[in-house]
Amino acid sequence: MQKIILPERPHWRDHAREVGFTFADMHGEPYWDETSAYEFSLDQIEQDLEDPATELHGLCREAVAEIVASEELMDRLAIPEKHRDLIAASWRNGDPEIYGRFDFAYDGQSPAKLLEYNADTPTSLYESAAFQWQWLEDQLSAGVLPEGTDQFNGLHEALVARFGEVFAPGSDLHFTAVAGNPEDYGTVEAMGWAAREAGLGAHYCDLDKIGISAEGHFVDDEDRRIGVLFKLYPWEDLLRDDYAAHIMGSGCLFLEPAWKALLSNKGLLPVLWQMFEGHPNLLPAFFEADVAEAEAGRGPQAEAFARAAAQLEAGHVLKPILSREGASVSIHRGGEVIEASQNTDYAEHPRVLQAYAPLPEFDGFRPVVGAWIVGQSCAGIGLREDRSRITQDLSRFKPHFITA
Repeated sequence: MQKIILPERPHWRDHAREVGFTFADMHGEPYWDETSAYEFSLDQIEQDLEDPATELHGLCREAVAEIVASEELMDRLAIPEKHRDLIAASWRNGDPEIYGRFDFAYDGQSPAKLLEYNADTPTSLYESAAFQWQWLEDQLSAGVLPEGTDQFNGLHEALVARFGEVFAPGSDLHFTAVAGNPEDYGTVEAMGWAAREAGLGAHYCDLDKIGISAEGHFVDDEDRRIGVLFKLYPWEDLLRDDYAAHIMGSGCLFLEPAWKALLSNKGLLPVLWQMFEGHPNLLPAFFEADVAEAEAGRGPQAEAFARAAAQLEAGHVLKPILSREGASVSIHRGGEVIEASQNTDYAEHPRVLQAYAPLPEFDGFRPVVGAWIVGQSCAGIGLREDRSRITQDLSRFKPHFITA
C-alpha cells in the first residue's frame, strides 16, 4: 500500500459538474482529491480487505441474533423499549439488507482492524462506485496508469444484482433523504440508478414530504403509497421520531431494515469482542460502564479486560454508541487525551472503550479504508484521508488502484 502522486485529469471538474457531483469541493476545501492515489497489490485487496470484510459481516449477523435475544444488550445499545419488537420482527422475518461500509485501519502490512461499521446509512457511495471508476478509465486512457491496472470496484454491478435478487422486475421502490444535502442525494441517486438498471421503479421524495394516509400507509408527495422505502435517515433518529409509531402497521418494507440499527450502533464493538475475542480483525472493546468494575477485577468482563489491559493502556478511544463523522470521539494514551473531536454533538450518549489502532500516515494525511458490503459480500473499497487522527466530515476522498 503506497500513496502515489499523479497528475490530475485536466477537465475533471467540468465532468463533475456534468454528472451532478456538486460536492467535489465542500466548505472551501477539496473533498474529491486526485492529486494522488493509493496503490494496492492484489493480495492486499483480496486477502487483507475483501475476505476479512465478508467474514466480519457474517460475524455481525451472528451478533444481531445475540442482541435481539437479550434485553440487557438492547438496553446497552439504548434501543427504545417500545420499538424492540419492531427490530426483532425485522430480523426474524429476514427483512433484506442492501449495503453497508466497514471502516478499517490498514497499513498494507498488519491485519486490517475494524474501527466501526456504517451499516445503516453510509455515504460516499457515488464517489466510490462511479466517480473513482471513471477516474481509473480516464487515467488508463491517458497513459497515466499502465495497461492492466485495476481497481477493487464492483459496487454498481453488485447493487444491480442485489436489487434484482431481492425484488421482482417492475417492483416500485421509493428513495428518500433530507432535502438540500447534495452528498446524501448523491448516495440516494446511486442507489436509485442501480435499482432502475435492475428493472425496478425508483421514485425520489424528500424526507419531510412523506406523509401518512388515513389507512396508515406511508405516502409520497404525489400521494402514492410507499411499499418499499430506502431511507438515508438513521434508525437511531427514526426510532425517536413520532412517525416510528406508524412503521409496524404501515406495510412498508424499509431499506436498510430495522435490525441494522443494531449494527450501526457502536455498542456492536464490545459485543463482537465478547463473542469473538482475539479475532485478527477486531480490536478489544468494552462498554465504558463496565470498565471500573473490570479494572478492579470484578464483573463478567474482568478476565477479558485483564487480557486486553496492556493494549488498552498503550492507547484507547472513547466513542459514543451513537455518533457520526467522528463527533464526540477522543483518543487517550498514557492517561492523557492526545486528540478529541471539536464536535461534541453526541456527548450525552453512553460510550464504548476501544483499543487504539493508529492510522498510517502518508504526507501528513491518515487514510481510512472503507470496505463496502453489498448483500453479504465485500464488493469494493473507497478511501478517505484526514490530517486528524479522527476521520471527520470534511475528510478527503482518494481514488485507489491495483497494480497488475
